[in-house]
Amino acid sequence: MTEEIRSESLMNFKDRFREFLPVVVDVETAGLEPETDAILEVSMMTLKIDEKGRFVPDEQFSANIRPFPGSQIKKANIDFLNIDPFDESRNLVSEEDAFIPMFKAISKKLKPSGCKRAVLVGHNGHFDLGFLNAVTKRLNYKRSPFHPFSVIDTASLSMFVMGHSVLIKACLAAGIEFDQNKAHGAAYDTQKEAELFCYLLNRYTTFCGIPEPIKIEIDYNNKKAEE
Repeated sequence: MTEEIRSESLMNFKDRFREFLPVVVDVETAGLEPETDAILEVSMMTLKIDEKGRFVPDEQFSANIRPFPGSQIKKANIDFLNIDPFDESRNLVSEEDAFIPMFKAISKKLKPSGCKRAVLVGHNGHFDLGFLNAVTKRLNYKRSPFHPFSVIDTASLSMFVMGHSVLIKACLAAGIEFDQNKAHGAAYDTQKEAELFCYLLNRYTTFCGIPEPIKIEIDYNNKKAEE
């Protein structure tokens, strides 16, 4: 996009996302069941705000993962992805060696941003969050930075804004280059989802400005406040 964010639209992550830090996440899996099916690839990308107040992609973390012991491998899934789950030439690492360093890296970015937790940004993000929560449970990792059930879903946002929910179509509609031969790789899809999310966010901010903060203090323990 060519429009510049208005100077009065400058805002930090803490204020713009209610103390949540958006992190783009994509997983490629050997099935659809988070509790039983193997995670084959994961990638996470943080965002930053540039000198013109635009949201842009920042740092990326990626890993190819060795299926956890006893996990299920669905042939239809690996045929679709064209991935050999046991090919050690892909520099496979365990779930522990993949996810815990990523979780720690994301956690280190929370305090400088003023945010309390990360929120997953993903294309059909609840799918990715389901696998993220499942691996967190398998590893018995108590300090995941991610909110356990909230996501920002770029598929829904793209459908709303541009009438397309398929990632490649949404990217092309936004003027983002997309190589179909690289699709369904976690690292590449994460890059494109980050570009798409930034496009949507910057476009909204350019034309609509920053949402007005809600200054009313709400007592959530007061039932009358909920009615």
